[in-house]
Amino acid sequence: MDSYTLVRPEHLNHHGFLFGGQLLKWVDELAWLCATRTYPKTTLVTVGMDKIHFRHRVANGAILRFQIEVIRLGTTSITCSVNVYADSPGETVEDHVFDTQVTFVNINPKGDKTPLAPSLGPSLP
Repeated sequence: MDSYTLVRPEHLNHHGFLFGGQLLKWVDELAWLCATRTYPKTTLVTVGMDKIHFRHRVANGAILRFQIEVIRLGTTSITCSVNVYADSPGETVEDHVFDTQVTFVNINPKGDKTPLAPSLGPSLP
């Protein structure tokens, strides 16, 4: 799944570049969307992110492309790979600016882990 967003002034840190926390917010949200589209009718919550690797700073006006795919299914969990690319304002070439893996677990109404049902969403590659 690919998704896009535009970096705006309200997303910048005190140095004038994309705030890392904002990027992590988008990564978590978009990875959850990918996972929940693969497993609709589940209650998926984030349990962790693998190594978080900020590769390059991102300027105001950059267009970010989030490339997200499900890479692992467990009994109760689903893991998504997330790569983020940015094209600087006026540029046509993307830079790989961030990558991680996000794992979600399926929970029941009590908050306990519960097995994933067969997927009704897009199949794994």
